[in-house]
Amino acid sequence: MKIALIGYGKMGKMIEQIALSRGHEIVSIIDIDNQDDFDSPAFASADVAIEFTAPHVAYGNYLRAWKHNVKIVSGSTGWLKEHGDDVRRACAEEGKTLFWASNYSIGVAIFSAVNKYLANIMNRFAQYDVEETEVHHIHKLDHPSGTGITLAEQIVERLDRKSDWQMGTLTQPDGTVVPAENLDEGKLTINSVRRGEVPGIHSITWNSEADQITITHDAHSRQGFALGAVLAAEYTAGHNGLLTIDDMFKF
Repeated sequence: MKIALIGYGKMGKMIEQIALSRGHEIVSIIDIDNQDDFDSPAFASADVAIEFTAPHVAYGNYLRAWKHNVKIVSGSTGWLKEHGDDVRRACAEEGKTLFWASNYSIGVAIFSAVNKYLANIMNRFAQYDVEETEVHHIHKLDHPSGTGITLAEQIVERLDRKSDWQMGTLTQPDGTVVPAENLDEGKLTINSVRRGEVPGIHSITWNSEADQITITHDAHSRQGFALGAVLAAEYTAGHNGLLTIDDMFKF
């Protein structure tokens, strides 16, 4: 399979290594300093482009790839609110293809399945309140994380007593805690922590007066994310439309 890379930071380089090890060919690498290569024959020859960039440029990257009928696998977050409807329309009505996930880790896919199953059970037990904490490295600018929001939305969708999620405390890299404001008991709170070089830890805690249940996914490195992105590209090459982890893994 011919793969183009959009974004060549730590994730892009790791994806490149894994793709090559699985017998794929990297035909184009686009970063901030060679944007004109979107219009190159090399990029147009790609079966799939794997995109890991910043929220404010992700949607524009999709448009430039789709212009050349290149399918996209993307891990960029933060664009859904503004451009989600446009992306869904392009995939449903214009024949475009995007595989999008906030997290490509196989472990997170399994964790998400457990999260949804547990939320369905907990909808019957109102004595348990639920809260989430996500921990990431100090270079991550957005909070909560895209994965944290996805996990929270999965719970809200299944829990009658929560109408939405809300931002809780933010622990900054220097240890300063920014307190939460005007918390609503009817919403699921996501607390964020930024420290060190943590690849990503997500914990969901269900607490009652009698006991507490916590499920946690703790990433040891970014390798799991990179492998998942390449697996998604392999899947996307043979499928069309707006695709997600749930399409690739049937739990």
